[in-house]
Amino acid sequence: MTAIKAPIDRGRFSNKTVFIMAAIGSAVGLGNIWRFPYVAYEGGGGAFILPYLIALLVAGIPLLLLDYAIGHSQRGSAPLSFARLSRRLEFIGWWQVAICVVIAVYYAAILAWSTQYVGFSFTQAWGDDPEAFFFRDFLHAADNTITLDFVPAVLIPMVLIWLVAIVVMALGVQRGIGATAVIFIPVLLVAFGALVIQALTLPGAVEGLQTLFAPNWAALADPAVWASAFGQIFFSLSVGFGIMITYASYVGRKIDMTGSAFVVGFANSGFELLAGIGVFGALGFLAQASGAQVADVVAGGIGLAFVAFPAIISQAPLGALLGVLFFTSLVLAGFTSLVSILEVVISAVRDKLELGRVQATLIVTVPIALVSVLLFSTTSGILVLDISDYFINRFGILLAALVAMLAVAWGIRRVPAFAEHMSRFGSIRLGRWWVALITVVTPILIGLMLVLELITAITTPYEGYPAWMLGIFGWGVAGLALVAGVLLSIPKWKRTTPMEAPEHDEEVIR
Repeated sequence: MTAIKAPIDRGRFSNKTVFIMAAIGSAVGLGNIWRFPYVAYEGGGGAFILPYLIALLVAGIPLLLLDYAIGHSQRGSAPLSFARLSRRLEFIGWWQVAICVVIAVYYAAILAWSTQYVGFSFTQAWGDDPEAFFFRDFLHAADNTITLDFVPAVLIPMVLIWLVAIVVMALGVQRGIGATAVIFIPVLLVAFGALVIQALTLPGAVEGLQTLFAPNWAALADPAVWASAFGQIFFSLSVGFGIMITYASYVGRKIDMTGSAFVVGFANSGFELLAGIGVFGALGFLAQASGAQVADVVAGGIGLAFVAFPAIISQAPLGALLGVLFFTSLVLAGFTSLVSILEVVISAVRDKLELGRVQATLIVTVPIALVSVLLFSTTSGILVLDISDYFINRFGILLAALVAMLAVAWGIRRVPAFAEHMSRFGSIRLGRWWVALITVVTPILIGLMLVLELITAITTPYEGYPAWMLGIFGWGVAGLALVAGVLLSIPKWKRTTPMEAPEHDEEVIR
């Protein structure tokens, strides 16, 4: 008689609170801190809140609910969940896995920079020219060329970041991911709350807030403003690339998933608003200290974090404290996001190969870490990072989300069944409103965004980079993720892998 192999223990979150904390930890990342304030300012200041809230309610939370529904009902990683829905859709799950691999490879580099800048905040190592220090003295950035000379100041913290990440992932869903979120998210809120309070006490903070929140209602007539609002929601909520599908598969059947989605969505947006207040309060101080207008010192992304904020730290009272709080917040927010990204890949490999937790963790993280360190701790790291991040977000995450929605809504027509599944124990019932959003409204909005982004990418070379660099690290990386998704979906699942979701869970989550 042939022994029947017991199914692998996929792990689970111990309770609803841990799940919500982990989901918030994934959603609250670097983009909340350094992207939202700039996007809001450029989008009309106070007037931007209107398209932002509409985007959250008609696209962000509905898509988050769809990810929850897929993972929670099918009880698997992204590839297994899509395969259980239809074997033809499995490639979408692997496409999302490939996207996560790309993001994980470069995300750790930003955490390494932020870790170093925690220490730099004490000594103000950037001197009188933070921009020159960051690009020339710290990163030794190559000028539109590819050179693989290692930068020790980046290499060492990157290795440490990866070692910690590997340990956390090996510990599992509850002891690793859940425990990290339960510790890091409260610490992040305390650290960033303290930063906001300190920023608001700086001279010029009021002018900074007035610049951010003064409504420019005319901006609402610009389609690009609405596109940026929807883009910010998609990029910051961690939807569309497998994370929330994976996390939802670790939650018990009788948990209120609809209420959890609204908690995560509004918590994420609340943190973004808090980030806007803290950042623009500090920028108002920088403008006053420099004798300039706030509009002249506004920056976003890497420029805000590693150029503008060091300038603020150099001139602010208790600047070292401000710097430690800011860069520590970046590390905490970024690390919880990195953990969620890695879990998409590890969960998929475990389900496909039926491996133990530690074995799957090492198979996944060691190669990713090696590529990450070998490529992004070099003088060309920031160039490759900038290009890959731009293209994988727009022509990876957005496109994969659109394909997933169309496939589920119109290919296999499962949205009404998902609404019923989510409403069974949900505090908020998903009725026709959600079905209409997922099947019609949200796909149209994402489709329009993609068209606008495609036109922009074709007509205006991103940041003026050479065409060959955009072709390899931009279009090439985004296209390779899709090809990888298709190829990885070809091998069959093991016979011992159930291709239908289990009706009941052994675990009971209170």
